[in-house]
Amino acid sequence: MPRRVRSVLTATTLVPLVAIVTLGLSWGHHLSTLLSLVIAVVLAAAVLVAVHHAEVVALRVGEPFGSLALAVAVTVIEVGLIVTLMLSGGPDTASLARDTVFAAVMITCNGILGLSLLLGALRYGVTVFNAEGAGAALATVATLATLSLVLPTFTSARPGPEFSPAQLAFAAIASLALYAMFVLTQTVRHRDFFLPVGVDDAGPQDDGHAGPPTTRAALVSLILLLVALVAVVGLAKVESPAIEDAVAALGLPQSFVGVVIALLVLLPETLAAANAARRNRLQISLNLALGSAMASIGLTIPVIAVASIWLPGRLLLGLGPTQTVLLAITVVVGLLTVVPGRATRLQGEVHLVLLAAFVFLAARP
Repeated sequence: MPRRVRSVLTATTLVPLVAIVTLGLSWGHHLSTLLSLVIAVVLAAAVLVAVHHAEVVALRVGEPFGSLALAVAVTVIEVGLIVTLMLSGGPDTASLARDTVFAAVMITCNGILGLSLLLGALRYGVTVFNAEGAGAALATVATLATLSLVLPTFTSARPGPEFSPAQLAFAAIASLALYAMFVLTQTVRHRDFFLPVGVDDAGPQDDGHAGPPTTRAALVSLILLLVALVAVVGLAKVESPAIEDAVAALGLPQSFVGVVIALLVLLPETLAAANAARRNRLQISLNLALGSAMASIGLTIPVIAVASIWLPGRLLLGLGPTQTVLLAITVVVGLLTVVPGRATRLQGEVHLVLLAAFVFLAARP
């Protein structure tokens, strides 16, 4: 048993370091097919290790701080990736921020949420969660998405789905303020709304952990988590040319590249949410799903607004008719899912069908 623990600890320590070294060696180079496959393996390993370290940190700090830390960490790095791509891509990346943020919202609110509901219901029959916390989170996501992604299509200050500088500044300030207010509600004033129902905050006994890790172990895991997340996003960027070639070969629109990269970047949160659902801690899964959607908008739009001063070309944020309909039905179905405070496998399956519709229509618009 001690030998097995040492081997696990060695693997979870080495993989982030190997991933970051691989990122450094491959950054800016043209990759052969074999090297692309190797990087894909390293990327998958980094995702799995990131989930492990996120769970260690979460066990130490408790909920909802654990899921909040993972959501914010992934989103901050994702924002850096978006800005980097937009600065280097020129006018062709005018809609990159919109496409990436919308993909993240659909993946989290339908994919992560639906998968968590389905896994929890398959094991326990009916999944139970806090309707107050989930409802507040979904309402915040809907407001953020409307202000930042829907309104630009209907404003008249600029032609096309684009904000004027004043409108963009207002959307950025409002997004950041909404996100800050939600975090304050989640972590201070109404923290009990975001804790697993019927489970002690210290964690259930079947989590597979002997107890909360030490402060030193949690700090080490936090550092390794950040390293792994940087590697995940960076390797996703390195793999993007191979993804673009595959997308072009399949005859798919170039905007679909953003969907694929968003799926890769959100893998750590997806696996962490699935693990929580299998342990009957669905509220943690909801915190991860809706918190990630919220952070994706609430942190990305303010940064993009500031970066737009230096970004070349236009900044297109408004959704098209198809995307707007998908967002609207996602919000409606999400509300019907969270209001009762309990759900069956049917709700999970409905959300997964909506995700499939989003992916299909992104591939075949």
